[in-house]
Amino acid sequence: MTLSIRQFPCLVDNYGFLVRDDATGQVAAIDTPDAEAILADLDASGWGRLDCIYNTHWHPDHAGGNARLKEVTGCTIIGPQEVTRIAPLDQAVAGGDEVRLGETTFRILDVGGHTLGHIAWWSPEAGAAFVGDSLFVLGCGRMFEGTPEQFWAGLQRLAALPPETTVHCAHEYSQGNARFALSVDDDPAVTARAEVIFSLRQRGLPTVPTTIGLERATNPFLRAPDLRPGLDAVAAFADIRAAKDGFKG
Repeated sequence: MTLSIRQFPCLVDNYGFLVRDDATGQVAAIDTPDAEAILADLDASGWGRLDCIYNTHWHPDHAGGNARLKEVTGCTIIGPQEVTRIAPLDQAVAGGDEVRLGETTFRILDVGGHTLGHIAWWSPEAGAAFVGDSLFVLGCGRMFEGTPEQFWAGLQRLAALPPETTVHCAHEYSQGNARFALSVDDDPAVTARAEVIFSLRQRGLPTVPTTIGLERATNPFLRAPDLRPGLDAVAAFADIRAAKDGFKG
C-alpha cells in the first residue's frame, strides 16, 4: 500500500499537496490555496482525476479554491465545519474521525488553536501527517482563535505521533522561524538545524516536509517547557508564542 505525494509552491509562501492512493488511483488535494495551481499540478501528475479535497481549516489560503475545484472536477470536499464560513463543504469531520482515500486511512486529529476547528490529516500507513498551519518547521501557527491550553493540547497530539512521521506543513516559514529559535534556544541541535535551513533556502530548496522527531528535538514551541523551566507547560508555550508574535529578527 503506497500513498504518493506531490508538493508544489503556490501563492506567496504556501505549499499545495496532491496525494494518491496507488492501490486504487484515488486522488485528494490537501487544502486549496490556489485552485489553478492545483489543477496545473494535477495535469502535470498524469493522475487524471481529483476525487476529494481534505481541508485543515477555514482560512482563504486553505479553503479558498474549494468552489473552483468542485466546479471543474466534481470532487467531494471534506473538512472541519468551520470551512463553511467561506467555502463549500460536503462532509464535516472532527478529531477522532477516520476517512478513507481508496485503501489509505486518514485519522483526523484535533489541533485547534490557530483556528478553533483546525484539524490535521494523519495516515498511519503512509507515515505522513498534513498539518496545515498548526505546526511548522521550527514553528507553529499564530493563535488567532484558540487558547494556549487548546493549542498546546493539539501540539501534543502531533508530538505523540511516531517520530519518523513526515510532517507536511502548509507554508515555507522556516528561515524566520529559525531566526526566532536561535534567539530563545542555544541548544547545538537547534544551531545545526538552522544552518541546514538557511543553506536549503539559499539554494531555493524547500525545508518541508519535516518529521515529528526532528520537531520534538528542535522546535521551540514543542520544547517550551524546557526553555521556560519555571512555568508549567501551557504557560511556557504561551510565553514562547507571545515572544514569537513580537519578534522582529
